[in-house]
Amino acid sequence: MSGEPEPMSAAERRALEQELADVTAERNADAATLQDTTEVGDHADQADELIRSDETHRLDARIDEIKVRLRGAADAGPPSTDVVGVGSTVELRYADGSVATVQIGEGAAVLDRTLVTADSPLGSALLGHRTGDSVSYDAPDGQATVTVVSLGE
Repeated sequence: MSGEPEPMSAAERRALEQELADVTAERNADAATLQDTTEVGDHADQADELIRSDETHRLDARIDEIKVRLRGAADAGPPSTDVVGVGSTVELRYADGSVATVQIGEGAAVLDRTLVTADSPLGSALLGHRTGDSVSYDAPDGQATVTVVSLGE
C-alpha cells in the first residue's frame, strides 16, 4: 500500500464499524473480569489474570487499528469511480460468462465473501483498470481473465 489514507466502500466501512462494536464489547467484558492485582492469590489465579490482561491489550490494539483505518478512509474520501482502486466496487465478467461484484479492500480483516484484497492476485491485477478493460491474473487453476463491466462506490 502507498501509506496514504485509502478510501473504502460503504460495505467495508459497515463491516469495520461492526467489528469495532464487537471487539469493543468483547474488550469491555474481558476487562470487567480483571481483578485487583494487589490481592493475594495462588499462581494459577495470577497466570489466568495475566492471560486475560494480555487479551485485553490485544483487543485494545485491534480497536486502535480499526479506528485509525476508519479515520484514514474518511480523510481519503470516497473511492474513485473512474479507475479500480482500494475501496472500489467492481462488477466483473469471467471467461465463462458469469458475472460477480467484488470490493477491493485493503486487508483481509473484513470478513466478507465479496472482498478481494488489493494485494491478492486478482485485486492487484485490477488496480488502475477502467470499465471495459480485460485483466489477466494468476488464479489457482492457472492464468484467468476477467472483464471490468462497471465501477461503483
